Amino acid sequence: MPRFTDGSTGTVAKLEPPTSGTKKLYFDSHKNSPTGFGLRVTSKGQRAFILRYSVDGKRRLKTIGEWPTWSLEAARIEAQVALRDLASGSDPLEEKRLRRDEHTIADLATEWLSKYAEGLKSERDIRSAIKNDLVPEIGHMKVSDVRRRDVIRVFEAKAETAPRSAALLLQYSRKMLDFATDRDYVAANCLAGLKPSAIAVRGKRNALAPVVRSRVLDDDEIRSFWTNADHANLHPLTVCALRLVLVTGQRPGEIAGMHVSEIDGNIWTIPAGRRGKTDTAHKVYLTNLAMLIIEQATREKNRLTQRRAKPSGGYVFEARPSAPITNATLSKAISRAAVPLGIKNVKPHGNWTPHDLRRTMRTGLSACKIRPDIAELTIGHTKKGVLATYDLHGFGAERRDALEAWEKRLLQIIDGDADRTDGNIITLEAKA
Repeated sequence: MPRFTDGSTGTVAKLEPPTSGTKKLYFDSHKNSPTGFGLRVTSKGQRAFILRYSVDGKRRLKTIGEWPTWSLEAARIEAQVALRDLASGSDPLEEKRLRRDEHTIADLATEWLSKYAEGLKSERDIRSAIKNDLVPEIGHMKVSDVRRRDVIRVFEAKAETAPRSAALLLQYSRKMLDFATDRDYVAANCLAGLKPSAIAVRGKRNALAPVVRSRVLDDDEIRSFWTNADHANLHPLTVCALRLVLVTGQRPGEIAGMHVSEIDGNIWTIPAGRRGKTDTAHKVYLTNLAMLIIEQATREKNRLTQRRAKPSGGYVFEARPSAPITNATLSKAISRAAVPLGIKNVKPHGNWTPHDLRRTMRTGLSACKIRPDIAELTIGHTKKGVLATYDLHGFGAERRDALEAWEKRLLQIIDGDADRTDGNIITLEAKA
């Protein structure tokens, strides 16, 4: 074994490259060199200091660095440090391999989305938040390197323009990192305990707190909406869908996607797969007014289908071939027709939305003196806690009575006399 010396005329510079093969190893015999310290020389004359050692009977070779970038003395010191680490149970090559194989946030997102989000009703929203907002910002980072400040920066940037989306991103990111913790990809979830109130935007604390709407249409707005909708430059199917939200109190998205196969006589069954926040089907009694609206929508849809010469997809509110209208369509239509619909710009929420029609109906049930539990079941909310486990009665008759009571009150409001006791459905049929 040669005794290494440094410099342009030292042995490190003069050691011969291999005549065949790709590399040749030389080991240092100097008294200051640790066992296994040497030099790797390639056939092209490139030289790098190395350390050969054994772990659990397996021989390994660690590259310290290229000469002359690394001096001989610095390489000897590095080799001694590496051997001390080995003596304490640390294996630099194994640590390097583990580091190389460690999940990045992008890797984690792919695995978590496939195992957690796939098949969920909110899968599209979850994927969009993680893939479009989180991964582009910190996807390159190793999971173990991510600190709370790194993710907060992403949340706060998102909250500048979309506070609600930022709150959901926080929720999804926390669940994803819980997944990583459970699988020992990381020792602890850096987002554990982080609350939306910790996110600040331009000095505004609690920037992610959801805005709780309390917008309810007053009687004048209900009357104006109903009587002016046909002359507000709205699509007839949009008008029918909005009216049905007010009549039934169901979610706008559920009504927009109504299919003829879901209607049996006066019963509309919203399948579990179309429910916004629950995993059970929901039966809705269709009052006379609701049936009139559906009949009007069906006539309009049939007219459009004949004009297109394309088969219908069976949706009640089918504005395009085989595709129902959407909640977004309803919202945009209201914004465009705010003036002819007589919408009041009420602070702090401004114009009313399709969901506000649902809230108005639910408020109207209370005005009809419907029991709160029956009113909640009528609009599709589910029982909570022990009741959900032990009380499985559907209260179908009570919910039907609630819808008929609200129809009667709604007709009185539209006729301009909410205190009357007789609603006039025949009069309204012409208006519908």
